[in-house]
Amino acid sequence: MDFNHTDDRRMLKDSLDRYLADHYPVEHRIKVSYDAPYHDPSKWAEMAELGVLHALAPEDQGGFGGAGFDITTVFEALGGALNPEPVLATLLASRLMGAAGADQEKLLAGTKRYAVAIGELDAPYTLDEISTTASGDKLTGRKSVVYGGNDADAFLVVARNGATLAVYEVQAAAATVHGYGLIDGGGAAELLLDNTPGTLLIDGAEAAVQDAIDAGALALCAEAVGLMDTTFAILLDYLRTRKQFGVAIGKFQALQHRAVDVIAEMEQARSITIYAASRMGAPDQSRAVSMAKNMIGRAAKLCAEESIQMHGGIAMTWEYPVSHMAKRLVMIDHQLGDTDYHVERVMDQYMTA
Repeated sequence: MDFNHTDDRRMLKDSLDRYLADHYPVEHRIKVSYDAPYHDPSKWAEMAELGVLHALAPEDQGGFGGAGFDITTVFEALGGALNPEPVLATLLASRLMGAAGADQEKLLAGTKRYAVAIGELDAPYTLDEISTTASGDKLTGRKSVVYGGNDADAFLVVARNGATLAVYEVQAAAATVHGYGLIDGGGAAELLLDNTPGTLLIDGAEAAVQDAIDAGALALCAEAVGLMDTTFAILLDYLRTRKQFGVAIGKFQALQHRAVDVIAEMEQARSITIYAASRMGAPDQSRAVSMAKNMIGRAAKLCAEESIQMHGGIAMTWEYPVSHMAKRLVMIDHQLGDTDYHVERVMDQYMTA
């Protein structure tokens, strides 16, 4: 397998890396991501103009990417900069709108923000336990932790339509939306539906919804890879410069061994994310993504914990970026299925194969 980026992806990565370094430093991220709207709308517009969102959809749907490696290119860069913009919500929406054959022009231009409402209090990850129902074009139910839903213009709601799942477009103005900030920055919402009008986009949507979830989980894996790289670079610099007993603490063998353990986990996480990206569109797409999400959850937690431990008290302060990076690394595991959920999925798929 050729691990090198294509020229187009290399150009996209370089452009996005430069933009984030110049216009979205971590200090700005900390400033904007914990207060409503939990991101920077002006930077969102600039990123859309840069073409970041168009990289998430194929050419026949108005974009110029949409493949697994396009997704990982974008989200690895976003993760490396600890960026809180709701790009994940756009990716999920794009996959569903693509499956529906809907026009994505406003979505990819960033002028209309969509959020995808799947999880519920009693069904945070599993599709077969969704209880939100549709009666004709009216929806009733509650969706929880809808990423990017705090200031979305419209929602793509997964609801039970008789014996099957369906996807409906619901305008935010027609529903009850309670937005809030997440512990690791960024925004989400609780979506309350009570005979709320919706427009049917996809009926029999199980496969389309699972594909969107797979793409989102892959994006989270890539985000974690980029974020672990940045976190470890800060840790390595600290180990080289922080002195104790007259020498840099990186000279201590115990800390060297712990750092090597982190590197080993990071490289395994990177490799399995590349593998999952290569399997997008293949019959074993879901299994590959679940394998990656499980390993990413474990590696990201180790990187977060070890970075805090080896930094000491400074890593717990608000001003130091590692504290925010550690929170994000831990919380990535809980988005779109945690380690336990994904290892069970892999086991089930092997048993039924």
